[in-house]
Amino acid sequence: MDTTTQQHWDNVYKTKEPGQVSWTQAVPLTSLEFIHSFGLPKTARIIDVGGGDSKLAGYLLDEGFENITVLDISAQALDNAKKRLGDKAKKINWVVSDVTEFKPDTTFDVWHDRATFHFLTTGEQIAKYIDIAKNSVAGFLTIGTFSESGPEKCSGLQTRQYSDEKLTAELQNGFDKIRCITEDHVTPFDTKQNFLFCSFKRHKN
Repeated sequence: MDTTTQQHWDNVYKTKEPGQVSWTQAVPLTSLEFIHSFGLPKTARIIDVGGGDSKLAGYLLDEGFENITVLDISAQALDNAKKRLGDKAKKINWVVSDVTEFKPDTTFDVWHDRATFHFLTTGEQIAKYIDIAKNSVAGFLTIGTFSESGPEKCSGLQTRQYSDEKLTAELQNGFDKIRCITEDHVTPFDTKQNFLFCSFKRHKN
């Protein structure tokens, strides 16, 4: 695991409250809408990649979903989420891992990623991510990443920006695009970040 990156994110989650980081959402409406659009049963296996201290897993639990995994490079982020969820945290599978080194022991019906993919800035990182997703996704993948109008940096780190066409091209060897939208995420400090959200279906090569 890239310990420098891990230390960066552990420090962020140790020193900042949710209202002090740009990605915080009170309700992850777009993520929930995309997951609902797949029409899957409550037993569907869902992974939230780079989920950190996101509230998505809690909302999915409240809706009755039973098989939820949250992966993040930062153990501190996951500890924060566990404390916030209390007893409900026991119903979630928590995984501390760099997504590019993730070795899942199951397949997933939904791979959800909001704001992790755009931190992968080298071709090697992106290729590893896509290879792992191809091997572990049995159903659908949804990614929320910075659009071409989005920030070039976030939390002090360089990011990549994507158009609908660029993201679809990156994933074309394993996934068929279903739909893409763009939306402005309003940060807790009232600035805007433009996101591209796309959903895909896994196809067999």
